[in-house]
Amino acid sequence: MIEGVLPIAMAALTLGGILAGYRVGMVLAGAAAIFILVSDLPTAFFSILVSRIFANVLSNWLLVAIPMFIFMGLILETSGAAERSLRAAQRALGGSAAGMGISVLVIGVLLAASSGVVGASVVLLALLALPRLQEAGFDKEVSAGLIASSGTLAILIPPSVMLIVLGDQLKTPVPDMFAGAIGPGLLLVAVYSAYIIWKARGLPAMERTGRISILRLLFDLGPLLALVFCVLGSIIAGFATPTEASGIGVFGAILITIFYGKFSTKMLMSSARQTVVTTSLVLFVLIGATCFSAVFKGIGGDDLVETGITAFGTGPYTVLAVVMVSIFVLGFVLDWLEITLILLPIFAPVVAGLDFGNGLGEQEVLIWFGILVAVNLQTSFLTPPFGFSLFYLRGAAGDQLTTPQIYRGVLPFIGLQLFVLALLIIFPGLITGFTS
Repeated sequence: MIEGVLPIAMAALTLGGILAGYRVGMVLAGAAAIFILVSDLPTAFFSILVSRIFANVLSNWLLVAIPMFIFMGLILETSGAAERSLRAAQRALGGSAAGMGISVLVIGVLLAASSGVVGASVVLLALLALPRLQEAGFDKEVSAGLIASSGTLAILIPPSVMLIVLGDQLKTPVPDMFAGAIGPGLLLVAVYSAYIIWKARGLPAMERTGRISILRLLFDLGPLLALVFCVLGSIIAGFATPTEASGIGVFGAILITIFYGKFSTKMLMSSARQTVVTTSLVLFVLIGATCFSAVFKGIGGDDLVETGITAFGTGPYTVLAVVMVSIFVLGFVLDWLEITLILLPIFAPVVAGLDFGNGLGEQEVLIWFGILVAVNLQTSFLTPPFGFSLFYLRGAAGDQLTTPQIYRGVLPFIGLQLFVLALLIIFPGLITGFTS
């Protein structure tokens, strides 16, 4: 009986500590330490944790891509190169209300593919696109939802830090994860576009602020598109590993700042400092989650979770539905990194052993499952009360938007994301059709 209570107590202590506002990495590692001492696990288990930390985190070359892609995105954002491309796309596509809305989506995709940093994407879109969307006639709720959801595409569209972490946790090739995310990313853009076109019905044409020539458009957008092509193309084609491609991305971002005359040592050092801070936070969570996962499994937590999942039924799609609902609900209160590192090592073996009758092998099932989790986790950036995109938007918008307006605005886009998630479950080829 005590053995059955320990995993529940460990999970409750961890969730309570996170909700109380303590550092996530410290809470995870602290809970692991406490439950080694109160359980029947030997104290030598601490040595095992050190070995796991070194093997899974500190010596994992794949994880080097995380700070490099963050650095690349911050260089483009700090130097103003991303903003330059955003303004060019706005001028090229903003001749109508629908065109203005779709231009925000296009810019969100470009920012996602060039940086993968949600905060930078949402803040940039809020500062530059929010006034223009309201000028086009969109109400504040629609404008808020469009900006938040467009900026959040950065968490799904490659090169995405989340996909790197998911690939590492699932032991699946990151290039296949990147390729598998292409279909869902395009599908999300398509359904968002349809919704915006529908909301733009009857809105008057905008007054153009000036035309932009093809040469000017190529000058402002060409370098960023070339960088995206080189980074993603080299990974998906197998010419470079994600770690190698991340180095290419940083070098390319520096070349773009030189091309635009925006390079400076101050800009580079500012981006580097922010990268160190962000990467340190991610690594602390990775280390803490490694400790938590090992101890949680050691006290029987994985067996308890599997029993809880199968209590609703043992059918493969029933199990998948329980897992997806659990991740969606936890997304209201936990960050994607915490959910990925804590739950994925427990859920993945359960799902990998199921036969969904869709003709997918075990490796393809894991890639399919990983992208489903990624799309599901994307909603965690939009779901109140702790959706990070909502915080970014609220801070950037200032007095232009209220919190209730933001909450109401994102609800339709959360519904669209869940609709796409259902399509991906029913038609796995939308994911696996892009993988090797």
